[in-house]
Amino acid sequence: MDFYIDENDRVDGRDKVTGKAKYFAEYQVPGLTYGVLVTSTITKGKIVSLDTKSATNAPGVLAVISHLNKPSVAAYEQKEGSAFKIFYTDEIFFNGQPIAIVVADTFERATYAASLVKVGYQKAEFNTDFEKSVGNANARKLQGQPPYIRGKADAYKTAEVKIEQVYTMPIETHNPMELHGMIADWRANDQVQLYAKTQGVASTQMTISRTFNIPKENIKVNAEFVGGGFGMALKTWPLEIATVMASKQLKRPVKLVITRDQMFTMVGNRPAAHQKIGLGATKDGRITGITHIAFGQSAVYENFTEGVVNMSKFMYQSENVNTNYFVVPLDLSVPIWMRGPGEATGAFALESAIDEMAHALNMDPLEFRIKNDPEKDQVQDRPFSSKYIKEAYRLGAEKIGWKNRKSVPGSINEGNWQVGYGVSVGVFNAGRGRATVKGILKADGTLVLQSAVTDIGPGTGTGMTLIASKALDIPVDKITFELGDSSLPPAPSQGGSATLSTVGTAVSEVCAALKSTIAELAVNANMDATSNFVAVLKKNNLPTVEVTKQSNPNTEAKNYAMYSFSIHFVQVKVHQSTGMVKVSKIVSVGDSGKIVSPKTARSQMVGGAVGGLGMALMEESLLDHRYGRYINNNFADYHVPVHADVPEIDVIFIDKPDYIVNPMGAKGMGEIALIGFAGAVANAVFNATGKRIRSLPITPDKVLKA
Repeated sequence: MDFYIDENDRVDGRDKVTGKAKYFAEYQVPGLTYGVLVTSTITKGKIVSLDTKSATNAPGVLAVISHLNKPSVAAYEQKEGSAFKIFYTDEIFFNGQPIAIVVADTFERATYAASLVKVGYQKAEFNTDFEKSVGNANARKLQGQPPYIRGKADAYKTAEVKIEQVYTMPIETHNPMELHGMIADWRANDQVQLYAKTQGVASTQMTISRTFNIPKENIKVNAEFVGGGFGMALKTWPLEIATVMASKQLKRPVKLVITRDQMFTMVGNRPAAHQKIGLGATKDGRITGITHIAFGQSAVYENFTEGVVNMSKFMYQSENVNTNYFVVPLDLSVPIWMRGPGEATGAFALESAIDEMAHALNMDPLEFRIKNDPEKDQVQDRPFSSKYIKEAYRLGAEKIGWKNRKSVPGSINEGNWQVGYGVSVGVFNAGRGRATVKGILKADGTLVLQSAVTDIGPGTGTGMTLIASKALDIPVDKITFELGDSSLPPAPSQGGSATLSTVGTAVSEVCAALKSTIAELAVNANMDATSNFVAVLKKNNLPTVEVTKQSNPNTEAKNYAMYSFSIHFVQVKVHQSTGMVKVSKIVSVGDSGKIVSPKTARSQMVGGAVGGLGMALMEESLLDHRYGRYINNNFADYHVPVHADVPEIDVIFIDKPDYIVNPMGAKGMGEIALIGFAGAVANAVFNATGKRIRSLPITPDKVLKA
């Protein structure tokens, strides 16, 4: 079958849809063995007995590794870092904690043998109830971020108009189709080949190097294709250390792919949050005070913090702002960043409160936001590098039909459905880091670009190819971008909406250097400086020209506040009899600089909207606090949006370059695609029904009860 490839199509699209693309678990390594984890069935306590005899004697079993026979791991012997070091303690920190790994010659045999391991425990009292802990003054709480005060604290309390509300959200679990795991192949002379699900091959390489005390040059990490990182693959987890540990001991390659239920306990989650927002304003709609106090879930053995209160500090004009953020350690596995880390959580509370204040003032929510839109970042006291949020408001409002919205909730009915409109804002840093790219121009008319960056789905290779194509005037089908291999020039982990800005800058600089080199070669060969590079290389009898460039953060950036912005508009329909909420229309507007790759950029915004639907209406990891155990740890009971839940999504880009951020004028987009979306849905539900739901997800029972 022939494929037609448009210049804006994903460069890896054909490989993905035909199955040529290999994900970590698909690599066939000679002599491959299979690992299966044995996990704790209690939530807190100690292991007092571990009987592995039956498992060890089962057919095909090569090893059963636990704290009783653990191999030496350099970093663990030093007892630094997290209290939970896999197989190095008899202590249980959370239900589902890995306590042994069974390795066998087939996956089926390893699975069966793991079921034969018998464990005796000494149980201890535990606490997994986040909301109960937040309300308990005696429950342990830690400072998650230093308190911030600008002007007067709690100024909202003396305002002409004020609101004070609490907003909550549950644990959300990363649930990509691809399960987490690793293939580890520890070879002779401490040479290690890893096939990993990671958002940063360099990060994984460095972690394994430090943990096992071997040179990082000995470790090669491959992650050419990653099936959804979501943020969980920004960390090398204990389960991956266990896989490397087993391979080192056996001197054979070991593959470990965790199960769906283990995804709920071993690779982090978006932590539960409890947020109190206080807003004060004058009667004519000027904000006079913002207070944002947040609590987030963490683990007793390792602390996790994120930027929950960041957006509240600068998004709206106010002389008086104070924030505080605490974490509540629980007997659960440690959380991790999830798309829109921290800011997505904080935006739900802030943007719901902004909508509540607009209603209290009898103002249009758009008008209220525009009236309080700041001209500069009040935290950094700097101008924005670029900001077209007012234009985004206008374009989105026109597209969604905001003029049809009624200020009185519950005014629009279509049969048994109540119709409402909501809006919310998203914002995230638009920075640029350090990355290195090698460019190889060949006399056959092709260009190869190389960088160790990974691609978790946004289309990194496509974006880099389009940057190079424009810079060098080379057709995209003549350009190859090699990535996801730690032996390539170093690049940071993919996360925080910084990859295109960071690596793209290095690509841009490589292309500029290649053009300069070709021009110089042309002049030296008595050719026109603008001659075709193929002719120049042939004239100079050169098969290739290579250039390597490292990009760095822009020194001019220190004078500006750099952010990407999004405006999410939604129309919802709420069924009066059942409380069912259906999002019937979505318009997402991205103010994220110049759009380098229109097709993949739109996909990012669509993906964020779909994730936002899940956050707003269905995603919730449920715990039975009697046992500290998840009860919906599967795809049947943990609900995520399906095709039937997703309406047509209109995506609009402002598409104006910001050359302060990088030479392409582009800014990050992955995070703002989701940040703020849940607030827009909650605000639309209120406009439809007059019922304010302040606890996510917005399920039918909450709508009927409100």
